[in-house]
Amino acid sequence: MSASSRMTVATHALTWMALVCPQRADGIVTPDQIADSVNTNPVVIRRILGSLRDAGLVVSQRGQGAGWRLARTPESTTLRDVYLAVEPDPLIALHAATPNQKCPVGRGLPPALRKAYSRAEESMKAELAAVTVADVLT
Repeated sequence: MSASSRMTVATHALTWMALVCPQRADGIVTPDQIADSVNTNPVVIRRILGSLRDAGLVVSQRGQGAGWRLARTPESTTLRDVYLAVEPDPLIALHAATPNQKCPVGRGLPPALRKAYSRAEESMKAELAAVTVADVLT
């Protein structure tokens, strides 16, 4: 299994937007421009931007001069906000199928792991909440 890079790509996109958008009169950038910085396909960026839009971190503009702009200041956007916007799955997943409930390990392991994984994820979110897009930009 490979790790997801959505968080990193989303952070890259927002940080790039924080750098470039203020330099533009309309504050608008395109997915193609962001993709050039990230060195990925614009489709990947469009998907990420959709998730960020749903979370209220960016705004899209249609029609002439279409593109994207930041919905919040870089100082008010934490990496926790970004994580919650683009990583819908838990940090560490439990079994794909329910383990054998007649086995004491199969029965007892999931609840124990669920608690440990939850504490680990909450610790990570707390760390991410301490860093803003503005911090990454500097």
